[in-house]
Amino acid sequence: MSTTNFPTPEQGTQPQVMRKNNTYKNAIIGVLAAGVIGLGGYMAYDKSKNSETIQQQQTQIAKVSDEKSDIQVSFDASLARLDSMTSANNGLNSKLAEKNTEIAKVKSEIRSILNKKNATAGELARAKTLIASLNDKITVLEQDVARLTQENQTLTGEKTVLIQEKEKLTTDLTATTVVKDSLVKKVDVASTLNASNISITPINVRKSGKEKVSSTAKRVDKLLVSFDVTNRIAVPGATDVYVVVIGPDGTPVSAGTETFTTREDGNKSYTAKLPVEIETAKKKNVEFAFSPGNKFQQGSYKIMIYQNGFLIGEGVRELKKGGLFS
Repeated sequence: MSTTNFPTPEQGTQPQVMRKNNTYKNAIIGVLAAGVIGLGGYMAYDKSKNSETIQQQQTQIAKVSDEKSDIQVSFDASLARLDSMTSANNGLNSKLAEKNTEIAKVKSEIRSILNKKNATAGELARAKTLIASLNDKITVLEQDVARLTQENQTLTGEKTVLIQEKEKLTTDLTATTVVKDSLVKKVDVASTLNASNISITPINVRKSGKEKVSSTAKRVDKLLVSFDVTNRIAVPGATDVYVVVIGPDGTPVSAGTETFTTREDGNKSYTAKLPVEIETAKKKNVEFAFSPGNKFQQGSYKIMIYQNGFLIGEGVRELKKGGLFS
């Protein structure tokens, strides 16, 4: 058995191998640790970066939301301004229809943008521009409404004046008409003819044709009525004179079914209708002969003369019974 101080091969290589293995493990562990540290750092950095991005996005969203909210407030203010003006001037809308149509289009486009949940910055900028345009149109509209309102007030004032003038003219016309009617009535009454020189002559017509005055009823063939008519203001021209003969029995002797109108007694049947040509302020003689159809009766025959609805004259003729040989 030999002894020596040198290690055997088994004894010399085993520690060295172990050391090498330990060194390799440590290196791997170091790399892994470095990787873990690096990964942790990257994850921390990435998380920080994501948080920063999210924060930026949230800030941008909040900014857009605030901007959209501001635009909505601005739009609402414009609408309130427009509604206030429109409601105060409904009567002028027809004159402002064209401008109202333009404003309606702008309002519609603005609402379309504001109703979008994810409106872009460009769309919101467009909404701002449209609101500015809307306010300009509203300003012009306000000016037009103010002008039209002033014109309307002026027209209303002028209309009031015209109404007052019309009322005054109507009052004056009514008064004038009353006066005129009164004057016309007075002239009408005043222009009524006057009958004078009324003569009622009973005539007996003999077989030879010769006429003789007789007062005996049975011998009278006709009554010859004569009278004059005149008026100082009567308008020259034709007029009708009506004669009514009342028999001894008190009834009118009528020539037919026709009547004339009197001012006081209404319609009356007449015995004769006589057309007369009148000359202003000149006498006109009128004559007519009356026969009853049968024999005249004993008693009074009353002659009533009418013109313009008024009784202008009357006369009475008495016819006697007569004797046995008369």
